[in-house]
Amino acid sequence: MGKINGCLKCLFIFFNVLFAILGCLLIYGTVKVTAYSLQLSAFGTPGLGWAWVFSLGVLGISCLGIYAGCSENALALKIFAGFMGVGMIIMLIVGIIVVVARNKIRDGFQNTSAEVAKPFMEDEGLRQLLEGLQKAVHCCGVVSSGDWGDTIPQSCECTYGGRELAVFGASGRCKARPAGTAGPEQIYEEPCSNVIFSYVDLIFKFAMGFFFGFTVTALLGLLVCLLMIHQVKRHDMAGGASIPMKGY
Repeated sequence: MGKINGCLKCLFIFFNVLFAILGCLLIYGTVKVTAYSLQLSAFGTPGLGWAWVFSLGVLGISCLGIYAGCSENALALKIFAGFMGVGMIIMLIVGIIVVVARNKIRDGFQNTSAEVAKPFMEDEGLRQLLEGLQKAVHCCGVVSSGDWGDTIPQSCECTYGGRELAVFGASGRCKARPAGTAGPEQIYEEPCSNVIFSYVDLIFKFAMGFFFGFTVTALLGLLVCLLMIHQVKRHDMAGGASIPMKGY
């Protein structure tokens, strides 16, 4: 008969399977996000190397947990418990790093200069992306409407005499176009950098909840794994049958 209580073993394996699936999804998501990271690098966003390490780590440790649970191998369980302990500390540290990175990027957006707008203005694809953003969220330019030079696009046009409805991260207020420029008479007052940061900030808040949530999950995984190790040792010492759940 098994060394570990059947219900505890099944629960342990089930959650490791879920995290293995999550690891695969994280790897897929990291591949997709890599394309956008280059566009946001102008604002000082961190690279995605840590994301690859984390995604592969979740998948690898989950597979180890599945093997340890199925085989009831004390050594594998101890290795898994070690990873849980180290992972708990790492997740806590990464969560703190995410908080610091968020504050750094926030300061970068608040102190944006014309240099930041150059990648958007020089790349045709990014220019079209910016124009679509301007029309959708009611903003104009990355830092200011001056990013467009002498010709302001129609996507900056602000209607209703300043009564435009505010959209997420933007005020929706209108102003007259700068003197000496061509384009709409009334343009959006808010730069798009504020709107972009609003979306980036949402991602960082999600990441903070994600990593701090993983810290708690790793702690619970560590406690369950220690209980399983105790059951294996008790079984080996007693040479008896599987341990009933009510005893633990």
